[in-house]
This record gives sequence, C-alpha cells and structure tokens, in this order.
Amino acid sequence: MGTTTADSGNQILLVGTNESQTRQMAFDLQEAGYKSVVATSTKAGLALAREIAPALIVVDRLLGGESGLALCQTLRSQGIKAPMVLLMVKDTLEDRVACLECGADDYFLKPYRADAFLRMVQLYLQTTPGETASLRFGDLALDLESRHALRSDRVIELTMKEFELLKYLMEHPREVLSREQILENVWGYDFIGESNVIEVYVRYLRLKIDGEDDKRLIQTVRGVGYVLRES
Repeated sequence: MGTTTADSGNQILLVGTNESQTRQMAFDLQEAGYKSVVATSTKAGLALAREIAPALIVVDRLLGGESGLALCQTLRSQGIKAPMVLLMVKDTLEDRVACLECGADDYFLKPYRADAFLRMVQLYLQTTPGETASLRFGDLALDLESRHALRSDRVIELTMKEFELLKYLMEHPREVLSREQILENVWGYDFIGESNVIEVYVRYLRLKIDGEDDKRLIQTVRGVGYVLRES
C-alpha cells in the first residue's frame, strides 16, 4: 500500500509497513469520524508530516528495515510539534525510556485493538473549552495554550504526556495523588502495563522543571503516589 491522501483539516498520520494493520487502523479511524493519511516509509512520513501538519502522528516502531524511534527523533528535530504515539511490542522500562528519549508522547502495545486505540486518539485530540490560560504553583507556570512550562525565566518544552501529567498535578496542588488516580486522569484509558510507567514520566518531568537552584516540586509519597508541593 502506498501513500493515501485525505481532505484538508485535522488529520492523523499513520506510519507503518504492516499493510493489513495500517489499513484496519485507517478504516477504524474513518468509522469513528476521523481523517487519516498513511505513509509506508520514513521518507513518506517525513514529507507528509511537513505537508499536512497532522494533529496526531502514530508510528510503528518496526518499519521494515527502518526505525520508528529514529523517525520520531527526526520529526522532533525538524520542529514537528504534533503529539506522537509509538506502536510497540514490548513494555519494558527500557522501551518506555526509549519512547521518551525519541520525543514520542506515548505508546500503544500490540496487538492492535480498535477500542483501546480509539480511546487513545480521543484523548489526544479532545479539546477543553473555557479553561484558563495558565496554571501557577510557586515559581512554576504552565501555559495551557502553548503547552510550555516556565520556571526561573526558563521556557520548558514538554511532550503531550508530560504536559498532561504536570497539568493534573498543578490542578491538585498539595494533594497526594495515587498512581491509580494519575493513570486514570492523565492517560484516560485502560492503560495496559504496570503503573511504574508513571515513574518514568515523573523522572523526565523533574529533569526538565528542576534547575540546579530550584526546589523539587514533585514529591514522591512512598507506597501511595505523588504530590506537588514546595517542601
């Protein structure tokens, strides 16, 4: 299957070499009311990402002889800001770290399941009307429109999932949030995998928002979860 086109407007870019899988995903998206476009190589994926400015990019980690991780890295290096989701076979700590390091926002485990996939798509494409322009906690600010954080005059770039996690914490300051609460409210679907995925995202979020002279704001409550507080 080659590259297909769709009408203008918000579209989902699917990059994969498994023809039956991408065809099924495109069909399910169409049935759910979404527009999609399919690329079967990294070259085609890069070109389409620049051409159509997709609202969401879904990349298979296994792209024949090419790497979905490398494609995500290239897309981010070229300034593509759209949320990216990796299709992955395994759910190990190393896989989660690789997902974050390549610039992807999230991952979806194979085998493909339409209902879970569509819930993830809905999460990333949903809009929240009427929310305030920013959230603040101490010297940390979160711009809800640009999805950037600001601390000590530093502008902090966030992936979609990092943004959603920080937003949820900042909406509940000084409130201890369990891992189950965070999974339910940040991921928004029946997450398949162990809850320690949160630890991976918290680690990367701390690396971004905590400078050398900054207080650690995201505190671990052992055996429970996390809390946003200044001490």
